[in-house]
Formats: sequence, structure tokens, C-alpha cells
Amino acid sequence: MWIRVLGSAAGGGFPQWNCRCPCCRAAREGSRPCRPRTQSSVAVSADRHTWYLLNASPDVRTQIEAFPALHPRAGRATPLGAVLLTDAELDHTLGLLLLREGRGVDVHATEAARATLTDGTALLRTLEAYCPVRWHQVVPDADVPLGDGLSYRAFDVPTTKRARFGSGTEKGRVVGYRLTDDRTGRCAVYLPGVQALSPVRDHLHDCACLLVDGTCWSDDEMARLGMAGKTSREMGHVPIDGPGGSLEQLAPLPIARKIYIHVNNTNPILLDDSPERRAVELHGMEVAVDGMELQV
Repeated sequence: MWIRVLGSAAGGGFPQWNCRCPCCRAAREGSRPCRPRTQSSVAVSADRHTWYLLNASPDVRTQIEAFPALHPRAGRATPLGAVLLTDAELDHTLGLLLLREGRGVDVHATEAARATLTDGTALLRTLEAYCPVRWHQVVPDADVPLGDGLSYRAFDVPTTKRARFGSGTEKGRVVGYRLTDDRTGRCAVYLPGVQALSPVRDHLHDCACLLVDGTCWSDDEMARLGMAGKTSREMGHVPIDGPGGSLEQLAPLPIARKIYIHVNNTNPILLDDSPERRAVELHGMEVAVDGMELQV
């Protein structure tokens, strides 16, 4: 199985257009070593011929152009097999509208995500006005063959984050994906948004690669910088640092590659020379960057 990190930042990218936090300022001024990043998404393939997107970010066009394996091969035929959504957040779904020129889009998502995309953001209805949308309902804990030697099992990721549309109590509002190369049996887990790790720990067992929520370094990061009044956990993301943080919980796990993705523009691990980056690396974790390629 091959994985290409198309985008590694949280919503807004890095630097974020309206932010002058220390990280964004350093990126613009070139005063600290760091690399700009687009909004999070990855492409996965078992044969390097057909690719599946996990989330479709608003930066999807730029991400496709930066990855020749996703370029059209003849006329307008593309190697894009389907899009698998972890939720209905705008930074994970707006890219679907940029795929409207295609012959149709296969979308895998839970019923909760579909309801939001239909009756909340109306994104699905808009997309259907331009091209056929082939809907595949994601049922947590069911094994689903994608074809081309790849299959997945989605799992529910409980969250108390306030829903902008609907009641927010639906199971499947946020999911992670456990992807399996059927020929080798090796697995990778994509988990860009998780509020607490304990409910999903069993799904990480025996995986070879974990791409996991690295949104904020500390729980009070946004409030301390004056950027928001909510904590990281209140926004649906377990922080990296502190008691019960993801670094403490994930570092001991025997997973060959453990990589933080969906990194917010305020997170100091984006700065290559920061003590926070060194702490992550000393604990055997990595920080995703756009263009990173993994073979699992």
C-alpha cells in the first residue's frame, strides 16, 4: 500500500490567510525554518494505478497538480477511484465541488455526514447539479472492499464538539479509517480528528502506520494566543502535550510509523527548530508535510 500526504495542515492551511500567530508570522517572514502546508487530505493506493482520497480539501486542485500519479491519463480519464470522508467539515468536503468536471464522483461517507452535506451545507445537492454522485454508505465496523487490492473498515470516533447542523448526537458523525492491503495484510489508520483516544485504541492494534490528529500542541493553545475561546478538546481534538495528551498515549505503542497530521497553524511543531518538534521526534513520532510518501 502506498500513501501520499496531499495536505498536512488543519482547516485554513499554514500559514492561515488571516492569522499572525508566531508560527504564521515565521512562515511569512522566513525567520524560522518551516514549510507551508495545505489543508489535510491523503491519497491511498494498493497498486499505484487507482488512488482513493481520504477527504477532499479546498486545496484539492493544487494537491492533485503536485502529484503526477493523480494526473489524467487519457482525455479526461483519471486514476481517482473514490473519496472517503471522515466527517462533513468544510475543510474536508469543499474539494468535492472542485471535482465536478469529472464523469462522476464516488463518495463514501456515513449517513450522518450525508445528512449534513444534504440538509446542512447543501454541498451534496450542489455537486449533484453538476455531475453524478455515486453514494456509498459507510457503516462503522463493516469491512468494505474498494477493489484493486484495497479494503477499509471505518470506526466511530465519539465527539462532543458542537455540530453546526443537526443535533450532533448521531453515531458516525466522525469516523476514522483502517485501510488494509489485501495482498500483504498490512494496515494503516487515518485518524485526523479525535477528541479522546481511549474509545478508539482497539482500532490501532497491529497497524503499521498511523496518521493521527496533531491539531494543537496544548489544550489551551488557541485561547492563550487569543485566537479562540475554546480548548482543543472542545473543538474535537485531543492535544499532543500534557496529561492524557496524544504523545503520552501513542509514543509507547509498537507502530512503525506514527505521524501527526491535520496540524493547526498555531501549533509550534510546524517549526522545524522548536522544542515541541524535538519532543515529538524524541518520542518516535513524526510530523507530516505535504508531499510525504509512505509505503506500508
